Amino acid sequence: MIKREFYLNQIIRNMWNGEIKVLTGIRRCGKSVLLFDLFYDYLIKEGTDKENIIKIELDQRKYYKFRNPITLCDYVESVVTDNEDKKFYLFIDEVQFTQKIIDKDNGDIEVTIYDMLNELKAYKNLDVYVTGSNSKMLSSDIATEFRGRATQIHVYPLSFEEFCSYKGGDDKKALDEYMLYGGMPRISKIEDEK
Repeated sequence: MIKREFYLNQIIRNMWNGEIKVLTGIRRCGKSVLLFDLFYDYLIKEGTDKENIIKIELDQRKYYKFRNPITLCDYVESVVTDNEDKKFYLFIDEVQFTQKIIDKDNGDIEVTIYDMLNELKAYKNLDVYVTGSNSKMLSSDIATEFRGRATQIHVYPLSFEEFCSYKGGDDKKALDEYMLYGGMPRISKIEDEK
């Protein structure tokens, strides 16, 4: 696995800062792996129980119901409030798939994922992390929608240093490959030139 120390350290520095951590970047640049694998592994090594990490991948069919922000919020609140003496981490992948919902119980107001994340952020025993591809939802509106209550970590494709550390061997050959194919993480693992 490619170590993304620069970004992992940014996430670690911002743990429990009282804000929602939002990982943004172009598709396939490694946001999900960074959160769901590298940061997850870090938490486990530091002694966090697997049951205290709530993982929701909105591009997976079994999580489609959580595209409704009210359903997502209700589920997370039920886990967190039943265990107030424990610390929880919430990982939501592909947050741009959530929908705007009309809340019939509160005067038919429109509810978005921003509303629900801001509500979840208030729990002292919950640290919230979301990923999503660059889109209006995550890049241009992040400052306004979260009103200073989010830390944005913009993830880029592999730097040459990251690419080299994974590939190893001859730096000249690695530079030739990097210049030809670029720094998308998946490409660095493909052996076939096609």
